[in-house]
Amino acid sequence: MTAEPVADAGHRLRHQLPLLVWLVLVWNLLWGTWSWANLISGTLVALAVTVLLPLPPVTGGTRVRPVALLVFLGTFLLDLVISGAQVAWQTIRPSGIRRSAILSVQLRTDSDLLMTIVAEATALVPGSLVIDMDRERQTLAVHVLHVTDLADVERRRASVLLTEDRVVRAFGSAAEIAALDGAARDSAATPGRSTP
Repeated sequence: MTAEPVADAGHRLRHQLPLLVWLVLVWNLLWGTWSWANLISGTLVALAVTVLLPLPPVTGGTRVRPVALLVFLGTFLLDLVISGAQVAWQTIRPSGIRRSAILSVQLRTDSDLLMTIVAEATALVPGSLVIDMDRERQTLAVHVLHVTDLADVERRRASVLLTEDRVVRAFGSAAEIAALDGAARDSAATPGRSTP
């Protein structure tokens, strides 16, 4: 046995370990009790699932930056509270929700993982719903409640781009952050440019 297959197996195990731990945890939660039998059987089931039904590994330059992660989580939680209160008020007030909009947001990142986090963070905020994600064009179609005018639509689009900025700074690689900064400089240099 050569050192290369052993190193490859160690690399694969390191990337599969969080999934294995998660599957064992879910198995024990489904059984409702913690026991050695559940722990061993959960480990066997997790190994069987990961060997028989392998997922493509999510590898790359993604890393967690603690300060940027705290900024992302803090603003996300604040958005949840504020948007939840706004949607609640819009639904109970006499005039209701007058106008909503579907807008297309051109993202600047091309990472599948980061695009998914942006889409999930956008969809979880009350009053917005991601209805389509075009991977090839790097766009999100987002339905938003209660827009007043075109300026409000642009504010909503800028809000999604700000979420993308926070996600990339929290989870992106150095190259992805540099690309994001470059895209921001390019859009600032052409002030009349609009996003489709």
